[in-house]
Amino acid sequence: MDLITGLLTTAVLAGGVLALAALGEVICQRVGVVNLGVEGLMALGAVTAVAVTISVPNPSIGFAAALLVGLCFGMVFAVATVLFRANQVLCGLALTLMGTGLAATVGRAFSGMPAKATFQPVIVPYLSEIPILGPAFFSQNVLVYLIFIIVPVAIHCLMFKTRHGLNMRAVGENPAAADAAGIPVLAMRFWYVSLGAALAAGAGAYLTLAFVPSWSDGIVAGRGWIAVALVIFARYRPLNVVMAALLFGLITALGYVGQARNWPVTPALLGMLPYLGTLGFIIVPVIVLHRMRQLSAAPAALGMPYFRDVR
Repeated sequence: MDLITGLLTTAVLAGGVLALAALGEVICQRVGVVNLGVEGLMALGAVTAVAVTISVPNPSIGFAAALLVGLCFGMVFAVATVLFRANQVLCGLALTLMGTGLAATVGRAFSGMPAKATFQPVIVPYLSEIPILGPAFFSQNVLVYLIFIIVPVAIHCLMFKTRHGLNMRAVGENPAAADAAGIPVLAMRFWYVSLGAALAAGAGAYLTLAFVPSWSDGIVAGRGWIAVALVIFARYRPLNVVMAALLFGLITALGYVGQARNWPVTPALLGMLPYLGTLGFIIVPVIVLHRMRQLSAAPAALGMPYFRDVR
């Protein structure tokens, strides 16, 4: 029983990182912009959170600072891709390289130092007493509840239950038609790309303030790329994203538990489990289930800059 509870607890914590980054990427891609800079944004958010909490030992302030840094870099990315119509893939790769490099340089002074303040568990009365599941799901820090319940539900309702969400999806599907209908295509793309980047940086802050409470170079370890893959696997839907992130968190937790308990499996193979899972969950369903190709259809204008004068 303790093993299963510990496994689920680790799965929830590990999945939270991916869920928040992937939610940011969902709203970005739903308006037609691919942001491949998630890895760099997460690194910037992680080092910002540690640096701020060392100066001001308050995790909320550290998390807010990371969101602000992500928003600023997201606005730069949005200016390049939305307003200047630069190639989204190249700009995203540049953002990843710049973000990881800048985080490594800034974080050199904080390498190995624990964050002076982290998010502590918030126990939900009664629910936390449910055998096996209670401690895993209802004795977590406040960010877990935000990431797995409040934020995805809010994004889902906004995206699929409101007129604004319909406009948002129209921008990603057919920006020329949306523009003709009076929807501000460029403004909507600009702000949702910036907001998505802020959430990606917030995922990095979650990493150092709730999951691994210290900074080290390379701490993000490819989670940004997994988050991008999760968006495709989850069919660009926020509620699917959190379920998929929990599944990947479970795969990650299996690797940790296997190494801790000396399972007769090569440690390198256990460490590769999240990346192998990414490949498997992207490739296998498409091969096995032909219908998945239609269900996984991306927004029609994804990755395509919008030029109003040539519509």
